[in-house]
Amino acid sequence: MAAAVNRVIGIDIGGTSVKAAIVAPDGSVLDEIRLDTDASRGREWVLSRVSESVLGLLRSFGDTSIGAHIDVGALGIATAGRVNVESGEVVYATDNLPGWQGTSLVTWAREKLALRAVADNDANAALLGEAWQGAGKGKRRLVMLTLGTGVGGAYMENGHLCRGTHWSGGDWGHSILFPGGHPCNCGKKGCAEQYVSGSALLRRGREHVGKMYRSGNEIVKEAAYGNQEAIQVLDDYTADLAVLLSNISVPLDPEAIIVGGGVADAAEVWWPMLEKHLHQLGIQTEVSRALLGNRAGIIGAARLAFEMTES
Repeated sequence: MAAAVNRVIGIDIGGTSVKAAIVAPDGSVLDEIRLDTDASRGREWVLSRVSESVLGLLRSFGDTSIGAHIDVGALGIATAGRVNVESGEVVYATDNLPGWQGTSLVTWAREKLALRAVADNDANAALLGEAWQGAGKGKRRLVMLTLGTGVGGAYMENGHLCRGTHWSGGDWGHSILFPGGHPCNCGKKGCAEQYVSGSALLRRGREHVGKMYRSGNEIVKEAAYGNQEAIQVLDDYTADLAVLLSNISVPLDPEAIIVGGGVADAAEVWWPMLEKHLHQLGIQTEVSRALLGNRAGIIGAARLAFEMTES
């Protein structure tokens, strides 16, 4: 019988940052690192950032040689895009990560890092993390909605992720919220991602306030200080978000919907607005903020790695 794995690395690859951590079997984070993705530089650059993150963590445990990872049993990879979990290949990705589609992450990890690996969509990993150590602990029927550079999602029945025939289960971001609406980088028009992502919030602020905000957090801060235009932007944003949450909750009827991602990390200001709109729509499903913050993806990726070593 193989010895129990005491540590794995979970890594979360997004359009903005690459986050990685060494995680123990109880879900505790032993060390972590974050690097800017600089995704516009292409696939090889992003993979080099992943490699740099992993090797940086290994060095922190005194393990500097490729192939001698005595302290780390496996690598769990969460990534934007649709992932064939059986092969570890990214089968679909938008231009948020240029050239990412077709990347075989498991093969790459084995060849370049000499590590066993498993890969999944970042929202699936985030839900797995929240179900294991966060807001979904103790629940079996869950939905996750992640609001970041794009919009991701996942859902779980009886404690098992529902990934779908084409690995797009829970891809709420590319469901149509406004038919014929804003063009999306997936090729359709009116996708939810174009209205409730962090990028969409930034666009809303620039269009409605006429100010060249650098991030959605600037809009949130101005709203917190009482700027009425910024408050209106967030009210419009949360109204659309409530409609999306309603469209998810009615057909799936989960125990809870967990909202995470970078935008949700700054939700203290806009969450009461969202609750108002949810109430107006008559939504009975529990809607809660993710508890793990930007660690949800890496914790979930680590969970995937532990499950792989146990099978």
